[in-house]
Amino acid sequence: MPLSIETVSAQHIGDRGEQQDRVAIFPHPAHKGALLAVLADGMGGHSGGALAAEQVIFKARHAFDVAPPNVANVRETLAAGINDAHDSIRLAAMTSEQDPHSTACILILQPGRVDWAHCGDSRIYHFRKGEKVSRSFDHSYVMDLVRQGLISEEDAEKHPNKNVLLSCLGDDPAPRIDYGETSPLQDGDAFLLCSDGLWAYFTDEVLGKVLNEFPVRQAAEILINTARDRGKPRGDNISLAIVRIKDVVPEKKLMPHQMVKKPGMPGAKP
Repeated sequence: MPLSIETVSAQHIGDRGEQQDRVAIFPHPAHKGALLAVLADGMGGHSGGALAAEQVIFKARHAFDVAPPNVANVRETLAAGINDAHDSIRLAAMTSEQDPHSTACILILQPGRVDWAHCGDSRIYHFRKGEKVSRSFDHSYVMDLVRQGLISEEDAEKHPNKNVLLSCLGDDPAPRIDYGETSPLQDGDAFLLCSDGLWAYFTDEVLGKVLNEFPVRQAAEILINTARDRGKPRGDNISLAIVRIKDVVPEKKLMPHQMVKKPGMPGAKP
């Protein structure tokens, strides 16, 4: 059965004075059925974070547009989007008084598969009919402790250093890039890209439930409104992108004897 794609992207400034997150979804200009979703959480103050996040969007789209997506080169395309943005952010830091940094989440959908890459603590989730299949692992101090088995994820949420990043774009070391993929795609697959201004207020189970039970636009509205309510009065910028896969249900064609004729039509009963 053929599959359809539903997408939405959304943002809220939260309680901050400036929106330094960026998020966008782009179709490929030449290849039907291929699309790019990209999200960046900028850091740096005085518009430095916004500048950095803009570079992630720009460089990811450029890498996607110039390289026709296929299985052989998709990781190169993902890496180019992150590394080229990192280089541009570093250059901007040298030529301005700003200190720009950013996270990056990049997802590429092509017929039959989805591939993604991330750096920092913005996340990419993969759910299937509401059940979590995978989730990106933050490049943060506390999540490295979780990886090493020293603390639990529940402990990480309460840790005083939970916001300390070990890698992001614009830092002196090259960005750490983790990759993920899934193939083949199935009805009920849903992918969520989001900044920590969103995921900090939800369990994975709740995110999966909302994405499974509501249309994508309504799901985005529910998640952002809930994060806003829970984050006040110190809520961060919020950004998300959703890509969901659904079966295409063919329309049933009625035979002439099944058609209901409206009053006034030839042959209709008065």
